[in-house]
Amino acid sequence: MATPDFVVVGHVVLDVAPQGWRLGGTATFAAVQAQRLGLRAGIVTRVGSEVALETELPGIALAGGPSSDTTRFENLYEGGRRRQRVLAQADVVSEADVPQAWRDAPTVLLGPVCGEAPPSLANAFGSGIVGVSAQGWLRKVDRRHRVLRQAWQGEPFWSGCRVLFVSDEDLGRRWEQLSRWEADVPIVALTRAHRGAQVHHTGHWQHIDAFPARHTDPTGAGDVFAAAFLVRYYETNDVAQASRFASAASACSVQGQGIDCIATREEIEAKMAAHPEIALQ
Repeated sequence: MATPDFVVVGHVVLDVAPQGWRLGGTATFAAVQAQRLGLRAGIVTRVGSEVALETELPGIALAGGPSSDTTRFENLYEGGRRRQRVLAQADVVSEADVPQAWRDAPTVLLGPVCGEAPPSLANAFGSGIVGVSAQGWLRKVDRRHRVLRQAWQGEPFWSGCRVLFVSDEDLGRRWEQLSRWEADVPIVALTRAHRGAQVHHTGHWQHIDAFPARHTDPTGAGDVFAAAFLVRYYETNDVAQASRFASAASACSVQGQGIDCIATREEIEAKMAAHPEIALQ
């Protein structure tokens, strides 16, 4: 099995809506963004037999065992805020699900949606750039299947990663967690929807404004940001360039439903060219 250029680990999700379902989850959004940037993308996940990922995600390599069910989320947006329920959960993803050849991928994103991956998973990969999305470790599900925020109390899930991605929605009121990540992780990227993003590296925080966009569906924008950031950081080793590229990619992605508006490299570059004033500062 050939090594992908970009590997993402986590559950592919069925986002359920009144009109039916569509694919979601960090694994979906991040892998599709990498693919549209011209990379060979691979997903390590688990889904039930009712989802044919080979058909739904053509050209993306797949790994992981079968599952008794597929993770299903219900997303409700009210007043700019999201409420979620977990209707079903797939089996957990383990280190054994990662093919040996994939462990040398140059870029990796660990992107569980609700704690389905072990916190030590970054150690399964080699010398590539490993990013981690904090979201899946900062969630818990109550008896009514509602998704609630939680502070992480276990083994550091960020151990061994180069970049940690988190949103202000993930943090809720628990911003004190940032101080530990600042100390332990070389780069921390905090996305804040229409308020742009903040990036911590070399000991201090910088801000980048959001690119103008016609906001249709914000689902997956943070995952797109993470994938685009990792790809561009790998290409340039430059945090400012990666932040600008990721912010433009994220703005493109909110202009349509689901994965429909995830942008190509040319579209992202056009967005940046139209707004040279937006930069990390």
